[in-house]
Amino acid sequence: MNSWRNISLWMDQLDDPLQARPSLQAQLHADVAIIGAGYTGLWTAYYLKRQAPQLRVVIVEAETAGFGASGRNGGWLMGNLLGEDRLLAGVPASERKAGFDLLHGIPDEVVSVVAREGIDCDLRKGGVLYCAARYPEQEVRLRDYLKELRALGLSEDDYRWLPPSELATQLRVANAYGALYSPHCATIQPAKLVRGLACCVEDLGVELYERSPVIDWQPGLVRTAHGLVTADWVVPAIEGYAASLPPLGNHQLPVQSLIVATEPLPADVWAGIGLERGQAFSEFSRQVTYGQRSLDDRLIFGARGGYRFGGRLRTDFNLTDDELGLRRYLMGEIFPQLRNVRFTHSWGGNLGMARRFQPHMLRDTRNRIALSGGYGGEGVGATNLGGRTLADLILGRDSELLRQPWVLSDSPISSLRRWEPEPCRWLGYNAIIRSFVHEDEVLANPRSPAWRRRLAQAVAARMESLMG
Repeated sequence: MNSWRNISLWMDQLDDPLQARPSLQAQLHADVAIIGAGYTGLWTAYYLKRQAPQLRVVIVEAETAGFGASGRNGGWLMGNLLGEDRLLAGVPASERKAGFDLLHGIPDEVVSVVAREGIDCDLRKGGVLYCAARYPEQEVRLRDYLKELRALGLSEDDYRWLPPSELATQLRVANAYGALYSPHCATIQPAKLVRGLACCVEDLGVELYERSPVIDWQPGLVRTAHGLVTADWVVPAIEGYAASLPPLGNHQLPVQSLIVATEPLPADVWAGIGLERGQAFSEFSRQVTYGQRSLDDRLIFGARGGYRFGGRLRTDFNLTDDELGLRRYLMGEIFPQLRNVRFTHSWGGNLGMARRFQPHMLRDTRNRIALSGGYGGEGVGATNLGGRTLADLILGRDSELLRQPWVLSDSPISSLRRWEPEPCRWLGYNAIIRSFVHEDEVLANPRSPAWRRRLAQAVAARMESLMG
């Protein structure tokens, strides 16, 4: 089982031997059958058993808990949901505030669970720093974003502007123009969380079968090569792997995010960088960079990955020279002292992206299917919200969770927006990404004339608008 350690730095750091649980070899009946032992499946099982201990909950997992995005992400536990500003903008102010409060409370909810269940996952709630760096246009965009947040009713307690001098007390980046600080974010060791949750739900009585790929599912039934689960409710918690189990692949596409980790850095290097409280950080380019300081003093650094024609899953995450080179370049521009640092680990994962970049939490009452997905890159925290929401949907509870614009309380899967057919998706993705890369290249060059900078920004902004 040593191959599991190659999944990511996070899996490599685990102390347990990563022995797979038994596979499903029988026919069972359950109250709830969950496909996938990632965060969504495990959180759903956890909240179901906490609220209704009598339920028989069965999870079937194709590989082992943490094999997918839950063991491969960048470790940001955010109090956010992809597209939340668009989703909440159209509701009354009081409901909007309740929605934001619910999202901002996600990290604290996870803090309370890991404390109650004794899950050690290196959780540090140090907030997040969205930095304007490298070129001045980032400051303009970041200040415009702050204006949008204020228009939605978010206050200084939620997002606060830090001038460069104040930013430097937390994080020191090259060519800093300022930053937004939000307290609603924590960093974690994600594999420790997913493996800890798997043990926790088993202690609550959940039956977890690993190395049991699902070959077919439908209302009331989940079939593997050697077993079968009939169930009152089915929860396909498969996120980035939706393309492998129709019909979800029409609504949720796999995209990849790619990450590197440095060797542990000495104290004098960290003294020049900061991040003493475990803060998350990013810089405000459309390259979507993100990072954190791990508990063992590595810099974890990721950037936007890719999409494969036809929505094919990526299985080989040995990063190419170009993929490593882009991350080394971006890291070196932000932290010049790390330009020649050694990378000990590089990895990536498939994550699910819904059409219009809008996550969904859905209950199909007629077919007794419940699902949550389309989180994009914000799934570590959003899955906790999704698990709580699905538990309430399945149990028929009335709660604030269900009164949110991302919840479809009685809708079939077919009501979700569909992705366009190929080659439209592939051509659109590549056109958008190339506009982002071109913009970054132009703006990062101080010799680029003003007209070219304006044009590159305008094209990239227009292409970005197509994503929503």
